[in-house]
Amino acid sequence: MRDIFNNILKAAAVCLMLSTCNGESISTAVDGSQGPLVIYPDYKEVTIPSNIAPLNFRYVTRGAGKAVTTFTLADKTVRIKGTEVEWSLRQWKSFMADAAGKTITVNAQATVDGKTVTDTWSVYVSNDDIDGYLTYRLIEPSYQMFNEVSIMERCIENFDETIICDYRRTDNSCMNCHIHGQQRGDLSMYYIRGPKGGAILNRDGKLRKLSLNADGMLSGTVYGEIHPSGRFGVFSTNIILPSFHAMAGNRMEVYDSASDLTVADFDNNQMINLPHVARPDRFETFPCFSADGKSVFYCVADTFPLPQEIEKVKYDLVRADFDPDNGHIGTQIDTIWNGNANNASACHPKASPDGRWLMFTVADYGTFPLFHTESTLYLADLQTGQITALESIKGDKSDTYHSWSSNGRWFVFASKRGDGQYGKPYFCHIDADGNLTKPFVLPQKSSRFYLYNLKSFNVPDLGNASTGMTARDARIMYRLPSEPFSQAK
Repeated sequence: MRDIFNNILKAAAVCLMLSTCNGESISTAVDGSQGPLVIYPDYKEVTIPSNIAPLNFRYVTRGAGKAVTTFTLADKTVRIKGTEVEWSLRQWKSFMADAAGKTITVNAQATVDGKTVTDTWSVYVSNDDIDGYLTYRLIEPSYQMFNEVSIMERCIENFDETIICDYRRTDNSCMNCHIHGQQRGDLSMYYIRGPKGGAILNRDGKLRKLSLNADGMLSGTVYGEIHPSGRFGVFSTNIILPSFHAMAGNRMEVYDSASDLTVADFDNNQMINLPHVARPDRFETFPCFSADGKSVFYCVADTFPLPQEIEKVKYDLVRADFDPDNGHIGTQIDTIWNGNANNASACHPKASPDGRWLMFTVADYGTFPLFHTESTLYLADLQTGQITALESIKGDKSDTYHSWSSNGRWFVFASKRGDGQYGKPYFCHIDADGNLTKPFVLPQKSSRFYLYNLKSFNVPDLGNASTGMTARDARIMYRLPSEPFSQAK
């Protein structure tokens, strides 16, 4: 019965997406390019890495037909006919050979209502490559369904996609998103929830299933990151509750009724619980390591009665020392960005691998910006202390969940721009001075992919190599008992 109901909901979503006046999806209708000929995805005037998959797109100008698109790069020219511009992978790789540092000129011509319309734009190919692998959780974009969840790995140099873990092999269990340690393919982790669940740690290619919980903790670990050494992980423990808004226009809020920080010692199967980052009068969450592993960044807020006073919860972004010898977080807490002073709330900090930047998300309040259309990415310069709102790349809906490439020149983030429902991974280049380029969405083999896709790409995370993990590994790990962890003395 549940499967029938789910299929009805999916069918209704398809009808909604196809119901615009010109037959395009809601996403396409509001998130296409500018210019005489509108394309979706919008790949006009973007900067791309030379190792990205083909930029397949389609013309969505109403009535467009008989299109011819000409791509020119130095002495190379490729012409593609039709309103669906889709490259073969071999043709694209040949065209992009030695393209780094050069500009692709695109000349387009199409017939619209019997008249010939032309358009021209450029695509710049950066000298900086991007990490070749992206992991993400595919999940329904609403609160109704938590099942049918999968964790995927995509090679973004082509269109190969591998299932790391999915509901079919874990008794329809939900699962937390996959994270890389220092963008390494051989250092990563994800969670399987439920009675047979645990944290699946991939360290140097060896898989372990861990119960990251011990006496005195609020819960098992939730959000966190792996130390560059691979020995430690810093995590939050959270009691997470959902709440529905009574006011029109707001969908849902997710908040912590309590949250603390803890450190896992993977070598000794111990949880290091420190009272100064587990205060009952404070919410501590979203920890991450600095690039050198000597600091921990996290978010902290005063407690309030929830959900009644959720709009008063404003998280600061703070920093503390980390001792890589014993796994202890220092007692001196330095504020990087003050939530109350800015009348806003910080979450999801991530340090760039070169140690220069700290990116985080800012929303009006709370700790779950997924349904907050105002949520915006911020960038802190760790050398100068300057903090900037990245308004130049802000979409019309929420921008959240970001991850760095290992060279520190690219980042990916999840954005609901356009349709407001489905999170999609967008890539952006950043130079040594913090200058940003126009974001572009993850290329797909079919130019119609985002028209028919009914899952959100949740927490996209870049890796410099494949994890090597498969759904078969997940099935085996699911059946094994979890290694217990004890509280460190």
